[in-house]
Amino acid sequence: MRQMVNFLRGTVTLTASGLFPERLLNLCAQNGVPCWGLEWLDAHTLWLITHRERVKELRTLAQRVGCEVVVEGKQGLPSFLSRFRRRYAFLIGLAFALCGVCIFSRFVLTIQVTGNEQVSTAAILSELRRQGVKPGIYGPGLDRKVIAQEALLSLDELSWMSINLYGTRLEVVVREAVKPPDLAQEEGYYDIVAEVDGLITHVEATKGDAAVEEGEMVAKGDVLISGLVTMEPPMYSDLPTRYYQTHAGGKVYARTWRTLQAAIPMEAPVKQYTGQEKYLVSLKVFDHTLDFFKNSSISWPSYDKITTVHQLTLPGGRRLPMMLMVQQCRAYEVQPVHVEMEAAQRMLEEQLLFRLQEQIGADGQILNTKYEARMQDGMLEVTLTAECREEIGKKVPGTREIPGDSPVEQETEHP
Repeated sequence: MRQMVNFLRGTVTLTASGLFPERLLNLCAQNGVPCWGLEWLDAHTLWLITHRERVKELRTLAQRVGCEVVVEGKQGLPSFLSRFRRRYAFLIGLAFALCGVCIFSRFVLTIQVTGNEQVSTAAILSELRRQGVKPGIYGPGLDRKVIAQEALLSLDELSWMSINLYGTRLEVVVREAVKPPDLAQEEGYYDIVAEVDGLITHVEATKGDAAVEEGEMVAKGDVLISGLVTMEPPMYSDLPTRYYQTHAGGKVYARTWRTLQAAIPMEAPVKQYTGQEKYLVSLKVFDHTLDFFKNSSISWPSYDKITTVHQLTLPGGRRLPMMLMVQQCRAYEVQPVHVEMEAAQRMLEEQLLFRLQEQIGADGQILNTKYEARMQDGMLEVTLTAECREEIGKKVPGTREIPGDSPVEQETEHP
């Protein structure tokens, strides 16, 4: 602690020479002038250290005892700063730096969003930017509560938002809204119809009446499970047939046969790079971009542009709104290249198989596949014929009319 105080006050190393230097030490003790680090250099020379502001007083005491005081060195902060008293550019720069730290530390440099899972961070930042919140804005001037309320009105997927300011970092904490359950429509009824032709292998009706049986062939659009349930009256009764409307539910599995086609030209344009390259550099600070290539131009008819962004980050991974962007432009020429037939056919077969799996769904099964390839007009065509087992039902609104004036009951859906 004492060393820190001495550094801030500044110290001076002196040599006192005379007939009786010890008398100087007595006077210093009597007048409260601190001296330490005493060392006798010879019988009439004394080496000592004192505070910078007490040197003048020590010289006065030395004259009284006939001693000569010589300054050997200066240490501490005042001596260090005194070196720059004539360096005006340095002092001005230091003043600007201190002012910059004091002023710019009150501006927002980074915006951090937490608490979102379904809503993207880009959507939240875009809405905040529309409200005027972006890197470079004056932090204490933000009405954070009003901004959060306005943003919530525009983002229906959020139920709560809090904006907190920590120095140059703006933290946005959000909570996502819980989606209400989808309620089935209560008007009318829905049938389950066939999406494709097929041979029924299994019927699993949970709501409505099954309109088909296992082993029956159906065409696209045929009703598989009816949402209009027929309620026959009791035997020997004069009561009319009643009908009950509901949303048909269940699954219907069938064997299906699908045919898919794909084609590819046997000559494909390929890029051949010429070796000509050019680099374009720009600096982006907040929303302002400084281009260093305004007077440059690219005369190549075709080229690729690859952009590399180097963003300034602080220790700990905190990103700052300052980035250096380097664009690499590479010239190329387009040349036709013959495609290997076996590789092209293999690629088309993989694409067709992927498309087939997408059509039959995750629970569908591919039982048999057959590929046929042929060349026509410079194109390789591949046809896939597949036998599958899949769920073919699709729910659609019912359109059949109810016969006569038969009474109809409507199902009531409860959330």
